[in-house]
Amino acid sequence: MKKILLMVLITPILTYGQTGEKNFIDQNYIEVTGNSEMEISPDLIYIKIQINEKDSKSKSSLGDRESIMISKLKELGIDINKDLLVKDISSNFKNYWLTKSDIFLTKDYQLLVKDGVTASKVFVELEKVGISNVTIDRLDNSNIQKYRKEVKIDAIKAAKEKAESLATAIGQSTGRAIFIKELEGVAPSVSNRIIVRGASSLSASSIYGSRAPEPDIDFEKIRLEYSIICRFELK
Repeated sequence: MKKILLMVLITPILTYGQTGEKNFIDQNYIEVTGNSEMEISPDLIYIKIQINEKDSKSKSSLGDRESIMISKLKELGIDINKDLLVKDISSNFKNYWLTKSDIFLTKDYQLLVKDGVTASKVFVELEKVGISNVTIDRLDNSNIQKYRKEVKIDAIKAAKEKAESLATAIGQSTGRAIFIKELEGVAPSVSNRIIVRGASSLSASSIYGSRAPEPDIDFEKIRLEYSIICRFELK
């Protein structure tokens, strides 16, 4: 029997676009970076409150101290059910067998207030009842997504204006945008630094004394800053 060798030659068919348009890399273009920033006041102030039985001079229970705290917050007009959350509860029980010390409970809360005035009242009133482990956890703004969008739009507008200005300087003009990229790693700058008017610090000796005036607490603004790279046709 004869063996028949059949060879098939497959020729690939390549199809090229006939639009006549150049890839943007081959076009004349101008590349610029647009920057924009905005400062907004925080209207969401998250306060961390910690109650520790060990810190109680009167040896009151955690439940008693919690009741006192809640009563004070209600006096300030705070909606406890809505704005106060329990974040953590713990004890030193794991060290009991080593140290044979008393067992104390610790409870962490997160309190949300909307302005610096209320925040200052929280600090002062809780200090009066012996709850001094109170700190600012974080700051935010309820419309921050809206402001972020506005800053990004302003950044791309700034890029367009810069490109047109530079192109005009050399007797040319810009066309459509052919590349847009938001720079990575440019995040909002949020500072928890407290500004106290009428007092040098938030120390107990300076503002928590029985005769000390109630401090006027404010916060540094949240700074939103974005940069966007744009390439425009250069004509």
